[in-house]
Amino acid sequence: MSPRRLAVPPGRAGRLWLTRRLAVARRGADLLDRKLQVLRRELDRRRDSAARAAAEWEHRRADADGWLLRAALLGGERAIRLAAADTFAEVMISHAATMGVRYPADATCATPPPVGRDGPALAAAREAHCAALAAAVQHAAAAEALRVLEAETVATRYRLRAIRDRWIPRLEQALAEATFAIEELERADAARLRLAVTTRHRPSAAG
Repeated sequence: MSPRRLAVPPGRAGRLWLTRRLAVARRGADLLDRKLQVLRRELDRRRDSAARAAAEWEHRRADADGWLLRAALLGGERAIRLAAADTFAEVMISHAATMGVRYPADATCATPPPVGRDGPALAAAREAHCAALAAAVQHAAAAEALRVLEAETVATRYRLRAIRDRWIPRLEQALAEATFAIEELERADAARLRLAVTTRHRPSAAG
């Protein structure tokens, strides 16, 4: 399906209309290009951060699983249930913005205090699970930041491509056509003027 023809005003007004829109489109493309470069740099940084957070989460999770098994073997599952707090952990998320894109920058986790006196294995299991929860929160924030930045980078790249590959060429083509049409009219007007002047100064046959 061919693109819809631009509704360009006739004559010199149309050429001015196209010139202004072409300038706006080029400025927009430059801004999008700068935004894309900044987003790509931040995206690379966030990829590294997300990879480190994922590795830390896997390490802490495995450590917590191991200590939970030890605590269950030594004290039984009932002791673990009794040691569970009746309140939830609190997660605090801070955000950052890059080129107008808002995403999680950091996350911290506050866990409730123990409800009773823990044995050594249960205390170690609790500590390992608190560390695993903190790592999970960091991992979730890093993964969400990565998702947001990746989506915005893709969207920005599509918008830039649409302007550079489709909109600007259409405006340039329309401007070239409008300029050619105006020049043709000017040449035709000049030719008619020369003809009128020549006819006015030509000696009449009767004379």
